[in-house]
Amino acid sequence: MTAVVTAPTSRRVTGLVKSTPGRLSLIALLLVAVTVVVGALTAWSVQTRSAALEELANRSEPLSFAAQEVYRSMADADATAASAFLSGGVESPALRSRYEADIAKAAAALSTATGETSRSPEVGTALSTLAGQLPVYTGLVETARTHNRQGNPVGAAYLREASSLMRAQLLPAAQGLYRAETANVVRDQDSAGGGPWSELLLGLVALASLGFAQWYVTRRSNRVFNVGLVVATGLVLVSLLWVSIASAVVATTVSDSRENGSAQVDVLARARIATLTARGDETLTLVARGSGAAYEKRYGEVSGELGELLARGRSLATAPAVRDAVTSAEKNFQAWQEAHRRIREADDSGDYTTALGAAIGPDQGGAAVAFDNLDRDLVTAITQARTAFTGSVATARGALTGTVAVVALLALGAAAASVMGVWQRLKEYR
Repeated sequence: MTAVVTAPTSRRVTGLVKSTPGRLSLIALLLVAVTVVVGALTAWSVQTRSAALEELANRSEPLSFAAQEVYRSMADADATAASAFLSGGVESPALRSRYEADIAKAAAALSTATGETSRSPEVGTALSTLAGQLPVYTGLVETARTHNRQGNPVGAAYLREASSLMRAQLLPAAQGLYRAETANVVRDQDSAGGGPWSELLLGLVALASLGFAQWYVTRRSNRVFNVGLVVATGLVLVSLLWVSIASAVVATTVSDSRENGSAQVDVLARARIATLTARGDETLTLVARGSGAAYEKRYGEVSGELGELLARGRSLATAPAVRDAVTSAEKNFQAWQEAHRRIREADDSGDYTTALGAAIGPDQGGAAVAFDNLDRDLVTAITQARTAFTGSVATARGALTGTVAVVALLALGAAAASVMGVWQRLKEYR
């Protein structure tokens, strides 16, 4: 009984497929499926690119800057605490205020970065170290400060212990945090700025399908053009061109955000961190009073690294404002080097008072002024580079505005036009 029913059904289906109306109906169904699926996949690809740009603008880059601020604030706090200690029992109010501001900024930036553990679990250890050891560090600094006010020599030991904690645990953890957040920026740039190869392939598949349908309908109807299929082809072509142009703009501007923004910020941020580290080593050499050879050696190493970073920052600078700021930073770096040479000459000859004055005094030729000027120049350069980055990402996001909706509407329009075009031919067989 089953064979009797199945055979005629199978023959009817086979006959329908072999007939021109059946084939036209099948082509219409396939065109609807292809245009809708291609449109959906293209819209999804564009949405993925748009989401990466949003992540880059609202999360990755701000968190990278927050991680940089954690490192910078703690390194500056360490250098400032040492400078304040050198002031003697009555420390400079300005240095004290700067130290407290640095600790507050580090805590605030750390709080901002803490919300990132869900996206980058690897930063959990670094955040735990920073949150746990920062209070220990500030406690040691306060103990050193108390003993220093009372004239107790043990204050220097507490300060060295605090600085050792900073360099052995806090700064490496902050560096790990910064590297993780910077890697997120690079990842989002790569995700957003890749070529539109998948979109192009999908568009070509849709155009090829419509081209085959046009060829078949032309052969069967002896009509050169089918209005519905021509319209559908035009809509798919418009979608392909729209997505290609928008993606090209995104790829270009994301590349600009890397070249003119994040790449420069990374080098300049590392230069600023090296500046703060070197300043801490310079002041701790004097705090050690004759036993600071290790700090002086470290100062020489970091200063060499700083010179290389400044030279690289100048070579990478594309905006005149950034280049001018880095050039000024290099000049102030040379002035600082000269002041440091005078500090070492005085300290090595036993003239500690002169060395102290050259290190923390307000004179224009002193190390403190040169250091502050260098740090200010780097802040200016970083701010300008971040502005360029933000502008490029905003342009990229603007290029994709409305693209997902346009692609979806064009895909639905192409599907409807395909059905209408084939339906015109099907009516001729009734």
